[in-house]
Amino acid sequence: MTEPERLTIGIDVGGTSIRAAVVDGTGTIVDSVRAATPASAGALEDALEETVRYLSERNDVAAVGLAVAGFLAVDRRTVLFAPHLAWVDAPVAQRFTDRFAMPVVLEHDANAAAWAEYRFGAAAGAHTVVLVALGTGIGAALLLDGRIYRGAHGVAPELGHLQMVPGGRVCACGKRGCWERYCSGTALVDTAVDLLPTVRGRSLLARDAAADPGSLTGRRIAAAAQDGDVLAVAAMAEFARWLGVGLAAVADIYDPELVVIAGGVSGSASLFLDDARDHYAAALTGTGHRPLARIRAAHLGDAAGLIGAADLARGPAHPGRIGPSD
Repeated sequence: MTEPERLTIGIDVGGTSIRAAVVDGTGTIVDSVRAATPASAGALEDALEETVRYLSERNDVAAVGLAVAGFLAVDRRTVLFAPHLAWVDAPVAQRFTDRFAMPVVLEHDANAAAWAEYRFGAAAGAHTVVLVALGTGIGAALLLDGRIYRGAHGVAPELGHLQMVPGGRVCACGKRGCWERYCSGTALVDTAVDLLPTVRGRSLLARDAAADPGSLTGRRIAAAAQDGDVLAVAAMAEFARWLGVGLAAVADIYDPELVVIAGGVSGSASLFLDDARDHYAAALTGTGHRPLARIRAAHLGDAAGLIGAADLARGPAHPGRIGPSD
């Protein structure tokens, strides 16, 4: 079996669930399993071992890739900190290499998703790509000529914490006015609540939110916007504005040829992406005198992270491709 034909396992280690799949060299999922994420580090590692054992007993796999939302050491062997997981300064790659008796690769979840889109999805063939993952917050990745850019200490790019509104909404990172506080699934809820006093006309969403603000979710707002609800449409318009303004700032820094919008919110891209492109074009420095980046939705959905992790675990020896990192 040649290197690209080998089967590998990709695992997206999330705060609420572990999603794992066996992936072939074309990025196709051939087997998969999901489990709840345990709270303690020991229980989490046992659950991951059980997951890998289950899949490897059913498939001839050669390596494992873990996509993790958190800070990784530069060598991608250690999880320094993951806000929704129990690992702190944990040598995860070595622990699982010993447990699984096969190579294990760690990757930041946004980097893994960007790699999958570059190899098999919306970013195929592009040279300078920014991926923006819109979910609970904002995850981001930068690919330059087929290489994942990590920065000097392995944590770049933290685009979600670019300050967009000085003194604005409080962010979990400790700052105020971060981009993700205006352009994410949770931000969409906050925006809808802020807009409640301004709503004119009938809105079922506004009525329910006034009675119980906790009943609002990003998914519900998106569904209501699809139905033309006044409050939901206004909240989605603000979301699109902040996405466009933020992407203009990102483009001023990186000048990408392509921006891929990923994450859970990207499933509603038809509601905001065209407007976001207009806001981006209006806010970009030198607009009208420079090319605009293409902005498109991801192709691989919420499986991108595990597909990318599985492909990175396969190693750099794909014919015709540049290695995933220096």
